[in-house]
Amino acid sequence: MNGKLPLLTEKPVTFGVISDVHQDIAHDAPERLTAFLKEAERRQVDFIIELGDFCFAKEENRSFLALWDQYAGKKYHVLGNHDMDVCTKEEYMQFIGLEKRYYSFDKGGFHFVVLDPNNLCVDGKYTPYAHGNFYVDITQRDHVDPEQLAWLEADLKATDKHCILFSHECFENTVQNRDKVQQILEEENRRCGFKKVIAAFSGHDHTNYVREIGGISYIQINSASNQWVGDKYACPERFSEEINRRRPSLQYTVPYKDSLFAFVTLGEGRLEMEGRESSFIPPTPQDLHIPDDLFPFPLVPWIKDYAMTF
Repeated sequence: MNGKLPLLTEKPVTFGVISDVHQDIAHDAPERLTAFLKEAERRQVDFIIELGDFCFAKEENRSFLALWDQYAGKKYHVLGNHDMDVCTKEEYMQFIGLEKRYYSFDKGGFHFVVLDPNNLCVDGKYTPYAHGNFYVDITQRDHVDPEQLAWLEADLKATDKHCILFSHECFENTVQNRDKVQQILEEENRRCGFKKVIAAFSGHDHTNYVREIGGISYIQINSASNQWVGDKYACPERFSEEINRRRPSLQYTVPYKDSLFAFVTLGEGRLEMEGRESSFIPPTPQDLHIPDDLFPFPLVPWIKDYAMTF
């Protein structure tokens, strides 16, 4: 297969992507998810995917999960770190009906890979996230376990299609052993002699940017709902007492007016992403005097359009 480009399908592949809806923080998460699902249905995309931090595995969230489950088209879950705040990984997977924590699937001329960096690594021992156990030293968090790395390498070699990755945490900066993942991706491209692995989509950071490393585009999908800013910039006055009672963590965020999500078209050597722009619900970060360097990434209420060739 070295140096041989895969045949591209005549019909483009389209999908919708949403991340970090945070049903247990955002009081209007059902409305935000519904806006995405309605637009996906209108566009008749080939599939939709959510990149984690979706909802807690609680009975009161069954109706929220039902919104997703009632979508008639193909749909896929990705595990996020906060999905395991109140349960084990296995319990959360059972709650949302996810059979495997990492997996792959094909659509048209493309191969899609879902990965799970939600693991601790302490003294060489890998432990799945469970009951918020990831609130530890940052170097111990967000690891892809060796079993999964071996599977990824074999999975990429087994396909002759162009490849797209999905994960919650980013392989550009957040995942602690990201160098091992990047090495596998770049080595597969070298082995084949063309850009087989095109891009890696992630959420988690609640921001929007694209960075290229080793010829692969790492695409950050903003939260559908908000950015967390913590105690120092808390604003309980933004919403009513009733809303704050139902969603006590909401005051520690700067929420977006509209739900953010994106739609991607793949075909004929081109990836095109159509994002969505909104604004902050006042008071804005500027009103709260939040410094621009609070995070190592921009605090923005949008997902910008993006296009690339491969």
